[in-house]
Amino acid sequence: MPSHPQPRRITLGGREAVALTPEEYEQLVASRRQIGGQSARVRVLAQQARRTERLLHDLETLIDTRGGTCPDPGCLRCAVAELLRRHRAAQPGRA
Repeated sequence: MPSHPQPRRITLGGREAVALTPEEYEQLVASRRQIGGQSARVRVLAQQARRTERLLHDLETLIDTRGGTCPDPGCLRCAVAELLRRHRAAQPGRA
């Protein structure tokens, strides 16, 4: 298994530093930009997931039919409630 390359350490003004070639520096800057972009996308996706979770909860509250029975077998409200229950039951970590 190849080992990681060891950085070139230098002392500059009494402080330890790492010396990079211009190519290594450009790679470092590009990696930081890429990670920054990915981090922003993950943040947006997490916000969207939280909003979707709140929407599903609000929908469940709005159409909650667990307390009674519906005489109409084609009831859209009951069908949506059942769909939401199945969705919740299929989520990992949910009972």
